Amino acid sequence: MSSKIHAAVDAAGLPLVFVLTPGQAADCPRFTAVLDKIRVAGPVGRPRTRPAAVAADKAYSSKANRAYLRRRRIRAVIPEKSDQQANRKKKGSAGGRPITFDPQRYRQRNTVERCFQKIKTWRGLATRYDKAPESYEAGLYLRGSTLWLRLLTSTT
Repeated sequence: MSSKIHAAVDAAGLPLVFVLTPGQAADCPRFTAVLDKIRVAGPVGRPRTRPAAVAADKAYSSKANRAYLRRRRIRAVIPEKSDQQANRKKKGSAGGRPITFDPQRYRQRNTVERCFQKIKTWRGLATRYDKAPESYEAGLYLRGSTLWLRLLTSTT
């Protein structure tokens, strides 16, 4: 009956990828699915699939996600959950080093929230008139396209 939108957004606040999941599903396992769908075409050559850094909220903090980012040489800007931090400290020296976290880069994560606000200005998406997940996801991509077109056709 409910759904969650997982999105990848560029630094300008424009959507790159949407993944729609059931509302009761956990956020953490969808992290790799979202990153694997990113394709940013350049003027020549293959599309870019690896961002320099990923800023995400605490829901995406896990060992598996951090290992995935490390394997792809992507800088993780994800705060550690308090329970994970307590478990690591409880283990002492066997718990490993604390994660690296850049609070200055994490402040830029609000671009995702601003993108969601732009998306929800469309009444059909904000009120969830579409009952089928396919049509709702199509509406998400349509709204994302209009945001991109607005940028590309702006006169300033």
